[in-house]
Amino acid sequence: MKKIKVIQFGLGPIGLESLKLAAEQSWLEIVGGVDIDPAKVGRSLADLTGVAALAGARVHPTLEALFAAVGKPDVILHTAGSSAATSFAQMRPALEQGVSVASTCEELIFPALKTPEIARDYDVLCRNSGARIAGTGVNPGFVMDILPICLTGVSREVRSVYVERVVNASTRRQPLQAKIGSGQAPDAFRAKFAAGKAGHAGFQQSVALLAHAMGWKLDEIRESCEPVVATSRVVTKFFDVAPGQSLGIHQKCVGLSGGETKIKLDLQMYLDAPLPHDAIVVKGRPDLNLVLNGGVAGDDATVAALINIVPRLLAAAPGVRLMTELAVPAWCNPAGPAV
Repeated sequence: MKKIKVIQFGLGPIGLESLKLAAEQSWLEIVGGVDIDPAKVGRSLADLTGVAALAGARVHPTLEALFAAVGKPDVILHTAGSSAATSFAQMRPALEQGVSVASTCEELIFPALKTPEIARDYDVLCRNSGARIAGTGVNPGFVMDILPICLTGVSREVRSVYVERVVNASTRRQPLQAKIGSGQAPDAFRAKFAAGKAGHAGFQQSVALLAHAMGWKLDEIRESCEPVVATSRVVTKFFDVAPGQSLGIHQKCVGLSGGETKIKLDLQMYLDAPLPHDAIVVKGRPDLNLVLNGGVAGDDATVAALINIVPRLLAAAPGVRLMTELAVPAWCNPAGPAV
């Protein structure tokens, strides 16, 4: 079986974990990485990950520099931002040459919501070059959109979808704890959320993808977010939060049609959140109620989603693809995916 050549674009915490998991797959060949950090450029991926097998793969400052050094890969694993417009622009040199992209960019879950013209332009580009690009992940990308969509496969009728996610953020990486406002004054966090600089990204895109899959035309998508305030001191590996400071977020997003709430997503992500879980309620025929006790571990599962999408992405038609346009998500055996 011919190995799929991949590179890692973005070498932050998620990008490095992506490389470690990719290195365990016998069907993948890692040929390099890209990062703008001058301290990483030129170093071997083995130095950055501790995986000795990656000693021959190095970090380059741009895609163009990497292509010149090692040639074109089959797929880029992209973990470098939340903006669809920015991610498209970062990946243009690859997409123009027919290289496909699997990304954790939250807005790429449904890029037409915020950037419809850009999404159309890149769809044309990909169809002409033979490339594909798709966003994936845990949330967005699975728990609050793809999983409930899959549940409705046994429905004769769907009237509404509700998804609740409670996450103990104390177990998560430092950038996420910071993004949800840990240790900040509540009003300062509210101001950052209002400016689009805090909170959970991709919420509205999950609602839009759900509506798209259900064939519902939404009149409005409403999103709100409030800090969860500490009543006692909470200490994590990264933050020491005093009473009165923010522990994290309670973020909601609803999709309305004809004045009726068709979709409601409720995310509680804060330090020491008790009883973490993911719950899905589909009202229809039949009514469906699913609870994942403990919830889906975000960081580990995000990396898994990125690796597992690769063969499904390459099997899809060229273009800007949605997760609902690919084969059903499934684990890829490290020995090689089924052919």
